Amino acid sequence: MERYICIHGHFYQPPRENPWLEEIEVQDSAYPYHDWNEKITAECYATNAASRILEPEGNIIAIVNNYSKMSFNFGPTLLSWIEHHRPDVYEGVLQADALSMKRFSGHGSALAQAYNHMIMPLANRRDKYTQTIWGIRDFQKRFKRDPEGMWLPETAVDIETLEVLSELGILFTILAPRQAGRVKKNPKTAHWQDVSEGRVDPTMPYLCLLPSGRTISLFFYDGPISHDIAFRGLLQSGYTLFKRLMGAFSATRDWPQLVHIATDGETYGHHHRFGDMALAYCLYQIEKERDVTLTNYGEYLQKHPPDYVVEIVEKSSWSCVHGVERWRADCGCNSGAHPGWSQTWRKPLREAMDKLRDKTATLYESMALKYLCNSWEARDDYISVILSRSEENAELFFKEHAVKTLAGDEKTRVLRLLEMERNAMLMYTSCGWFFDEISGLETVQVMKYVGRVIQLADELFDVRLENDFLSALRKAPSNLRELKNGSRVYELFVQPARLDLIRVAAHYAISSFFEEYPDITRIYCYTARREASDMVTAGRVRLAMGRACIQSDITWDEKRMNFAILHMGDHNVTGGVRDSEDEGDFSVMSQEIRETFNRGDIPCVIRLMDKHFGENNYSLWHLFRDEQRKVINEILKPALDDINVSFRQIYDNNYVTMNFLSEISYPLPRHLLVAAEMILNADIMDILESEELRLNDLERLIREVKKWKIHIDKPMFGFTAMKVINALSHKFRSNLEDIKLMEDMEHFLRLLKELPLDIDLSDFQDVYFQTGKSLLPEKKNRAQKGNEKSRQWVEIFRKLGSHLSVKVAE
Repeated sequence: MERYICIHGHFYQPPRENPWLEEIEVQDSAYPYHDWNEKITAECYATNAASRILEPEGNIIAIVNNYSKMSFNFGPTLLSWIEHHRPDVYEGVLQADALSMKRFSGHGSALAQAYNHMIMPLANRRDKYTQTIWGIRDFQKRFKRDPEGMWLPETAVDIETLEVLSELGILFTILAPRQAGRVKKNPKTAHWQDVSEGRVDPTMPYLCLLPSGRTISLFFYDGPISHDIAFRGLLQSGYTLFKRLMGAFSATRDWPQLVHIATDGETYGHHHRFGDMALAYCLYQIEKERDVTLTNYGEYLQKHPPDYVVEIVEKSSWSCVHGVERWRADCGCNSGAHPGWSQTWRKPLREAMDKLRDKTATLYESMALKYLCNSWEARDDYISVILSRSEENAELFFKEHAVKTLAGDEKTRVLRLLEMERNAMLMYTSCGWFFDEISGLETVQVMKYVGRVIQLADELFDVRLENDFLSALRKAPSNLRELKNGSRVYELFVQPARLDLIRVAAHYAISSFFEEYPDITRIYCYTARREASDMVTAGRVRLAMGRACIQSDITWDEKRMNFAILHMGDHNVTGGVRDSEDEGDFSVMSQEIRETFNRGDIPCVIRLMDKHFGENNYSLWHLFRDEQRKVINEILKPALDDINVSFRQIYDNNYVTMNFLSEISYPLPRHLLVAAEMILNADIMDILESEELRLNDLERLIREVKKWKIHIDKPMFGFTAMKVINALSHKFRSNLEDIKLMEDMEHFLRLLKELPLDIDLSDFQDVYFQTGKSLLPEKKNRAQKGNEKSRQWVEIFRKLGSHLSVKVAE
């Protein structure tokens, strides 16, 4: 009897972008990475695109793309981020799907996903429809084919969701075993068999007969194996995983058995370090088995259509034993990290959002019908604009959907309406309810989408929806006494994040002190066009005045702004911004303030700024977070340099004494230890960040670190050293004959092992492995014939391989 294995990974991160900037701002908890998307991509998404298979001694003997041999889905919002920030990983994902089509009888392994991980059974039909269409359209744009299957967020399902999927051409989805209710073989005559509580046989597909007369196939993954992969350490050994999968087959079954599992994709590398390698080795072992076939769902379904029909457990999911209550009630499901905490905040938050969604939907429809042929069809098609924000693409959208030729302000109004609807769906991203506390990062993030919805509604309809929302959130208690409830959380973390074109102009004006902008510059999802500028200096005090047009690249809103900013040194920056279409306003303002500044009357300058700008006053506090960090670092640099001079003087003056104390095993006094730690960390970082590879200096510093047992910033050093190694590997790739470069790389890797650092060597390992396969045989042959240069090349190449733990078959 035929036997098949399929492994599915659900790769997903919640959208983390600031809704007003459309980019992720720095997240300190992801240190030394900029943000969690960057960190998890390095640990998981990138490693699975080029995973390692090891020999028993631990050396790499093969590098494989796991995605090409498994079933997988990527959240569309995550894949969009990867496309723009890690194009190499993005290409690896797309190539994997193309390879899988060749491997699995024309069936690609990639599945689509409902767009922004909304819990579908809790959505209204209209949102279910848009979420599915957006997921399909996003998939088609990226993978250049129609999806066969679709992943449902948290595998949460109800009949209406399956109806929508089937209507839109989706052939199958994957569910947890406890989501099956009862099954029977012959739809007309057989008796139903109760398979609830996870008793369904997962080794076959099932057909779900829908009330409309449509059908959809369902796969129920193997629950115990999937659970043990995620939570019980089954990924500690790829061979153990392989044996566990093989053990799931049964000789008592008389049909082509499919053993398949489904977990979060982050299990393979992020949640479990080296989990991608365990997966790679498991897949490698499966492919070696003669009587087992690696497959994906599309291929298996074509070969073996369902013989059984199934009824699902309505409104159920894989991560809440209570159905879908985790996303609307205090059902008891939580992270387990905070015993005793309550999640009673979930219900009022959900209800407040539902009320806001329904109110704004009515407002949307009332205004959209003035401009669009069909307001909801236009929303469904708005994904085409999201996928390409070019002006030409948006104009095609207007041509397709507008009831008439729209004027400029009407186009802006339509884009605002559609952005209001987009954010009204983003606010339902499931992670907002998944964890324990209403002030958690994920819940604050979905409330920021709420803030954007409310802002757009206020601008479009002159309504005030925020008070009602805040009133509802007062019924959502926080577990932190100082925060009281959701209303306070919103006021503390959402309202300060809100911005408009004036705030963007303030950022542009203040940051222009510290960064020289061209006449036209992009600031996140805005474009600033400079129309006039004037900067004067008097000692440490600087005055900048200007006029610029700020435009949103998302909604096409634009305003012309006048600004005047006064920098009195250090962090003391103050200024004003206001919108003004009259160029004469700027001339009058700039002349008056400049003349006063030239007289040296700074208090009068400040009074004039108050006169011209009123309450629109801004400071460093109003810079966007990444730029704020950059500016503050620049401001702090002179002070930190002075401190470093002091520490270096202490270090240099006591160097001999410290050596003596080390020789007699006398613990270094804390004062000297702190000075040594500061200087050695700074000097090592200086070497790692310099363009020149100063290996002798690095070797000396490492000796001193070890001698005095200095604490070093291992995460940052490892992260920075990785960048150095990647730069060297790219240099090596373009000049494979450079023996001196290879020797320097070998020396550098040898030194880094002495610290030791946790360094991601994957880029260099990839280059080394490919170089070994293509060039090593030729070099060996020449070396054996007496070519001295080739002999040296082979020798240093092998040394490099030992540091990289890569073994190329010779």
